[in-house]
Amino acid sequence: MRRLLLSALGALPAALRAAPAGLNGRAVRGGRPAAAPDDGLSGTGGTAPAPDRHRPSPGRGRGDTVRAWTELFRVSALFSVPGDALAGAAAVGRSPGRGTALAIGASLCLYEAGMALNDWADREEDAVDRPHRPIPSGRISPSAALGAAGALTAAGLALAARAGRPALAVATGLAATVWAYDLHLKHTKAGPAAMAAARSLDLLLGATATATAMSTATSYAGTGPGPRATRPMRLGAVPPTGPDNVARAAGPARSPLAALPAALVLGAHTYGVTAVSRHEAQGGSTAVPLAVLATTTALAAAVLATHQRQRPGEPARPGPAATAPGSSYRPDHPHHPTAPALPDLGAPQPGTYRPGHHPHRPTAPALTPLLLTAFTGAYLRTAGPPLLHAALNPSPPLTQRAVGGGIRAMIPLQAALAARAGAPGSGLAVMALVPLARSLARKVSPT
Repeated sequence: MRRLLLSALGALPAALRAAPAGLNGRAVRGGRPAAAPDDGLSGTGGTAPAPDRHRPSPGRGRGDTVRAWTELFRVSALFSVPGDALAGAAAVGRSPGRGTALAIGASLCLYEAGMALNDWADREEDAVDRPHRPIPSGRISPSAALGAAGALTAAGLALAARAGRPALAVATGLAATVWAYDLHLKHTKAGPAAMAAARSLDLLLGATATATAMSTATSYAGTGPGPRATRPMRLGAVPPTGPDNVARAAGPARSPLAALPAALVLGAHTYGVTAVSRHEAQGGSTAVPLAVLATTTALAAAVLATHQRQRPGEPARPGPAATAPGSSYRPDHPHHPTAPALPDLGAPQPGTYRPGHHPHRPTAPALTPLLLTAFTGAYLRTAGPPLLHAALNPSPPLTQRAVGGGIRAMIPLQAALAARAGAPGSGLAVMALVPLARSLARKVSPT
């Protein structure tokens, strides 16, 4: 027994030298840790930081598949999309309606198509910098991501086509910009400008679709039978808008080009966020976050400074230019575009329609400046501090946080643009998306 024990103790060193791994899980050779095995996904020989190492898929179940697609689509960033169409509708003086809903659907499809196409185009780069992403980790195949991008692009264009040919033309330009950015432009100096153009086109899509749908409905309503079309309307009723119940006028009807200033403001913000995102993997840039912080402050000041500017002679409410003989319509109403400065003669008689008047819909002009100030402050509060932190410490985590803050800041900026155009209700609807975006961003990164 003693001889067997001594022989076993003598063989122990040899067994330890021949073991493939020690107690800490690392291979040991000659008493020293062996080199880390080459990571086929990262290509860094195991030297990538721990968060960027390949994390094996927990399985092929339905839950893992859903999680992979939510990461690919970055669903937490989706809440920054509907506000484009709502701000565009407000810029042309219309309340949200059928055309606005179609524009939102088209924007969501094209946005998600861009997300899928972006990861497909970056699959080799992500294998080094972000091996845990759905495509390099093997949870989603490249062909599936590319197919999803194509299908979503087709769906977005189909929805835009239902809003009219002008909306389809804008959506086609938006889709072309998205594909050009993902496949080539984002690796060039024109990348931030292309992304800014895409976001500006998205707002113009909402303006065009809303204005086109309203014009179509107005034309449809004017082609009805004569006796029915000239029947007096009841007190408090709204004018007919066609079979699709599209938006009625919320202010003076304007061309979709009237939304261009708001589109440029949103594009300028997007340009800055994209410029910062070009350093989110490596960090190291201090000048870019500082410049974007200055741009953010300037945009907020511009939104606040111009919200009360009004074109010379611009009316507060639309209305017909003339009154037929015997009609009960009152051209002396102060909201009529051609109304002279005459005193209001009191409430309308039963059966009389007054544009812009609803007995149960009070207006609150004093509330709009307060909401605009609150929305603009929320914009600065969301985008400013992360940019300042990234400028003081340009590390990859803080730079990524600045990019995420810039994406979420688009929501209060859209709300401020809607309020500036005289649609505080649309601004409040957009701001209601902030808690949802913040909650989902804790689970799925928007970058």
